[in-house]
This record gives sequence, structure tokens and C-alpha cells, in this order.
Amino acid sequence: MNQEERIFAGVMFNPGDPMLRAIKKRAHDLSYDYSHTYEEETEKRAEILAELLDEMGQGVFMQGPIFFHYGKHTKVGNYFFANYNLTVQDDAKVTIGDGVMFGPNVTIVTPVHPLVASERGCMYDENGNINHLCYAKPVEIGNDVWLGANVTVCGGVKIGSGCVIGAGSVVTRDIPDNTFAAGVPCRVIREITDRDSMKYRPEILERCRLIEKE
Repeated sequence: MNQEERIFAGVMFNPGDPMLRAIKKRAHDLSYDYSHTYEEETEKRAEILAELLDEMGQGVFMQGPIFFHYGKHTKVGNYFFANYNLTVQDDAKVTIGDGVMFGPNVTIVTPVHPLVASERGCMYDENGNINHLCYAKPVEIGNDVWLGANVTVCGGVKIGSGCVIGAGSVVTRDIPDNTFAAGVPCRVIREITDRDSMKYRPEILERCRLIEKE
């Protein structure tokens, strides 16, 4: 296995490998280019994202600045919205569904380092060479999810469809569909139900109307 294959296998890999460094440099440069575009440069932004990401649906908008570590390890669905300062450390694969919204300063982190300091410094790699090694766990986010401001999603987490994650949360475990979760570490607070509908908040709707379901 090469080092990228080792990442996807969930085993220790060398982030300093020349092939991985080249992938990361490309992603860093493209992230920089995107972050220095004007908001009205929609075609240029779309071109950069198409080159940066593995897959991207329609109607994607990232406010910027953005930072992707690998870029090509991330898939984004239709109508994805990300507010300011999106950071995706996508050593392992990151999959984001349709209709997902991110508040400002959302961070997704997939790499994991050993807890023991000496092991975190250096280890023997699979070829017997001494290197700095780590491993990574994928992240999967379902459809119609809203992550509030300053949410951090850690590696190995699956967030179900229809979830809302409260601002400032650190998500370290799976979150089931259609739940509101918050905290450090993030935990499920309750299920999201019809009683959460804006139809019960007429004082906030103030002459706005819901779209009737067919």
C-alpha cells in the first residue's frame, strides 16, 4: 500500500510522504486562491472548488475563507452552505450530504495522533524507518444537517440526517437522525419533532408562511 491507501485503510501513515505533501500543497494553494476571490466571482469560485474537491453537487456556496488539507478526500452534496472560516482536515474521507448548512468557524478534523508523547514524536514505519506517524478516521454528515457556529467534528463520527448541532459543540460520537445535540463533548439533547415547527411561532413568522407539503 502507498501512504494514501494506508490512510483509507485506517492504519498508521507518514504525513510527510512526498506524494501526500504534493496533494496537500495543491489543496492549500487552491484554498488560498478561493479565499482571495471576491464574492461576485462566482464562476472562478466554482472552477476552484471543482478542482479542489473530489465531488461537488449543485448550488454549493462557501463564504470563505476556506481551508482544505487534501481537498480531493472530500465529497459535498447539493445546496451545501458554509459560512466564514471553514476548515476541513480531510486526511481520511469526509462526506457531506445534501442541504447541509455550516455556521461560522466550523472545523472537521480526521487525523488522530498517539496519546503517548514518545509515540507521537516518532515511530518505526512499515519499512523500519523512523518517522512521525498518525492515523485518520472518516467523517460522514447526512442530509439537511445544520452545524452551528464554532462546531468541531472529530474523526470517526457520523452525524445523521436532519440533525442540528448546537454552537460550540465538539462532536466525538455518532449522532442519530433528527436530533438536536450540543455540548462538549456533544450529546443528544432531544428529538426534533413537529412541535419545533415555525408554525407555532407566529410572533417570529410575522406574516411569513411555511411552504405546504404535498
